Amino acid sequence: MNYKYLLLALCLFPVLSTAQWQERGGTFDLAHLERHQFKFNLLSPGFTYEFGLFKNQSVSTNLGLALATYEEGYVFGLASNNRYRYYHNFNRRDRMGKNTSGNSGNYIAAAQAIFFSQLRIATDVEGPDDFNLGFYGMVYGIQRTYEKGFNFNLELGAGYYKGDGVLNGYGPLFNFTFGWVATKRKKKDPYFD
Repeated sequence: MNYKYLLLALCLFPVLSTAQWQERGGTFDLAHLERHQFKFNLLSPGFTYEFGLFKNQSVSTNLGLALATYEEGYVFGLASNNRYRYYHNFNRRDRMGKNTSGNSGNYIAAAQAIFFSQLRIATDVEGPDDFNLGFYGMVYGIQRTYEKGFNFNLELGAGYYKGDGVLNGYGPLFNFTFGWVATKRKKKDPYFD
C-alpha cells in the first residue's frame, strides 16, 4: 500500500469535514461569506479583491495608497496589502438579524503589506533611494457593506517592518478604506431565496 495517499487523506480529512459548505441549486456555496468580492476604493484610489475560502475565512488583496510608520520613519505611496481573514461574528450578527452580506463582520487577520520604491510618493527613512519596505503582523478589522453597495473597512494592528536596504523595526498599522462593491452580494438569509 502506498502510504503517501493515506497520509494525504488523513491531512485533508479535517479540512474537508470542517469546511461547512452549503449546497444551493446544484453548486457549492459558502454559508455567510461571499465567494468573490471586488471593491473599488474611493478615498485612497485603488481596488480590493476578497476570495472566500471556508465558512468564516477569506483571503484578500488590495492595491492603493498607504502610509507606513515605524521606528525609522514613514513611507507613503502605492502599496499592496494582503490579508488572511477569520470572521468571528457572522453567526452572532445573523442571530441578531444584522446584515452579513458583502462580508459585513468583524475579523482577525494575518497581514502583509509591501511598499514598492517605484511607487513611493514621500519618505523620511534614511538609506538608499531605491528600497522596498514590507509589513508583517496582525490586525483587527471591521467591514460593513450596505444595501446600495457602499463599503467601509477599518483595520488596526501592529507588526514588524522589514526593509530591503533600510533598517527594520516595529510599528503600528492603521488602514481605512471606503468604496463600492462591484460584485453581486448575497441576500440577508443565504439559506432561503
